[in-house]
Amino acid sequence: MTLNTLQHSINAHRALLSDLLGTALSDYAGRILPHIGESERLDECVRRVFGTLDYCKYVYVLDANGVQISSTANRYGVDAESRGRDRSERPYMRHIKDASVEFNLSEAYISRNKKRPSVTAIQTIRDEQGQRVGFLGVDYDLRELPHSEVIYEEPSQWRQIKGDPAIRSGLFAQQRVESVMDRHIDTVMSVHEALVLDQGVHHFQVHFSSSRTTIWHRDDPYVYRLLSNEELIDPNICLAYPRRPYFERAIVPKVDVGKVLHQFKALRFADETIYLRSASLNIVNGKVGLNFSCDGTHYLGYDEFLSKGLDFWFGADDFPQAVVPAEPLDKPQLDHVVEEIAGTGCMKVNKVLYALEKGDTPARLETFTPEERDYIYHELKSVMDVYDGGVCSI
Repeated sequence: MTLNTLQHSINAHRALLSDLLGTALSDYAGRILPHIGESERLDECVRRVFGTLDYCKYVYVLDANGVQISSTANRYGVDAESRGRDRSERPYMRHIKDASVEFNLSEAYISRNKKRPSVTAIQTIRDEQGQRVGFLGVDYDLRELPHSEVIYEEPSQWRQIKGDPAIRSGLFAQQRVESVMDRHIDTVMSVHEALVLDQGVHHFQVHFSSSRTTIWHRDDPYVYRLLSNEELIDPNICLAYPRRPYFERAIVPKVDVGKVLHQFKALRFADETIYLRSASLNIVNGKVGLNFSCDGTHYLGYDEFLSKGLDFWFGADDFPQAVVPAEPLDKPQLDHVVEEIAGTGCMKVNKVLYALEKGDTPARLETFTPEERDYIYHELKSVMDVYDGGVCSI
């Protein structure tokens, strides 16, 4: 199925309105023709037209030059003061130089008096010889017109939006400053993953530089919630939200949520000048949003995002393949290792922690990568922290 683009949706609705209005106005124009030179009779005509047309706000008649020759009919009666008003330069009269146009539905514009989004339908009035002698104009408030029930769908293609020129011009005079969130990035990313996979969050936007996140929950999608870094570094935050199965409307596979977060972290720390400032993920439409220190913003599908490495974003010369983020950690497997080590007793756990803190690799962990050992270390540290005051210390 082809998704609606924004312009496609607008054009489809304009076509609907043109069909709705065009036939009726052509018939009314024929009734007005005999009275085109009689002001009082014209006012009677526009009153009748206003009384029979649905949705309209104003009805009036113009001469062939776009100057109003009738009063303006509205819900309160007729306004004679508008006679003589030159409407030829208004947006809805841009077709006035093309004598072949019979009916025109204007583009939406902001009305001069009420400052409301409006459209105007203009029907040409012709004499028996086919010469254009005037126009029947009908104004509509967009809020009061019938609307299509087909909602516009966001395009799937990659979109890039340039930001503030002042920020871009001073880009190389700035440098990333470590935020509080940066210092706790692994915990924060894990909490985000848990909120999405298990606690019903379907959309989030994380602000690395200001150490905060905005989330939207499936149970209350019209309200966003702001989480500070102090809340995000505490896994207990998950207890504040009801446990929910992974959202059935999600198009992002569960396994890819962690991969997206892993890539966010990599882009945050890849460079001290050009770095990720904020990022978002919506698991329902599969969209990833990225805002960099240059104030450039990207919107793309999660799958396309995951297919790119740091060499794509910053250039292979400056960022060799070695720094492209590896596959996310297999946390269930590592958690099993943590449980096994924790089960050997406090003394042995502390020896493992002490060795890792010195930069040594215990024999038990020699087959693991540095990232995996770092994860195991922090998990074991958390296990030991439950013993208040180090009761289980060596």
